[in-house]
Amino acid sequence: MEQLYQHFRGEERHFIDQVLEWKESVLNQYSPKLIDFLDPREQEIVSSVIGENTDVKVSFLGGVDETERKRALLYPEYFQPEKEDFKLTLFEVQYASKFVNLDHRQVLGSLMSLGLKRSKFGDIRFFQDVVQLVCASEIADYLRANFQEIGRAKISLKEKDLNDLIPLVEELQELVTTVSSLRLDVVGAAIHNISRQKMQPLITNGHVKVNWKTVESVSFECREGDTLSVRGYGRSKVAVIEGKTKKDKWRIVVHKQK
Repeated sequence: MEQLYQHFRGEERHFIDQVLEWKESVLNQYSPKLIDFLDPREQEIVSSVIGENTDVKVSFLGGVDETERKRALLYPEYFQPEKEDFKLTLFEVQYASKFVNLDHRQVLGSLMSLGLKRSKFGDIRFFQDVVQLVCASEIADYLRANFQEIGRAKISLKEKDLNDLIPLVEELQELVTTVSSLRLDVVGAAIHNISRQKMQPLITNGHVKVNWKTVESVSFECREGDTLSVRGYGRSKVAVIEGKTKKDKWRIVVHKQK
């Protein structure tokens, strides 16, 4: 077990234990197990823990191929997963788009205020004035009945086919920079070209996420593959840590959303 843990951060151990329980459940019951929506880092961990060529397989689906948040289906070798097994529902939000502008935080905040868990929702997509969200089918009826406003805007939901999900358009800019350490405040400041003094309160006030989890420690150590999200500044990924320069600085390659 320690050998498995050493590949992950300490705070990820609890989730690893949960994945092992899911795996055990599939082995014992010899039937598939559907998991709520997982962020990309959680999907990586599940794939890694389940591994390949085992008695338990795993597949992910969040609507269409390029979704970020996906449900996981763990299943025995005999089982052939179909799209329907993932129990996904796509809704389009109907609202007075001429008078109201909606953003991701408003939509998610209103969903959370219904007492639902984030893990019951997949991607929330925007294109011009179209807003869509993917949810677990088991809460679809509850949403239809109770999700009637976002902020002060009255809304209704229209179910759509999953293939109608708005495509994800991501433009990435590659940035190569050097940093004195891999601390979150140092890396974040370098990526967004701001001072550490400006970066530190963003972290301590809970405005920074690493791998989709809020991190409030300025000295948190970044690793290769980490996705950083800073409220108001956007998202980036530490794609490669190339090693140290002659001046003893870390040279990193970052993929930054435009």
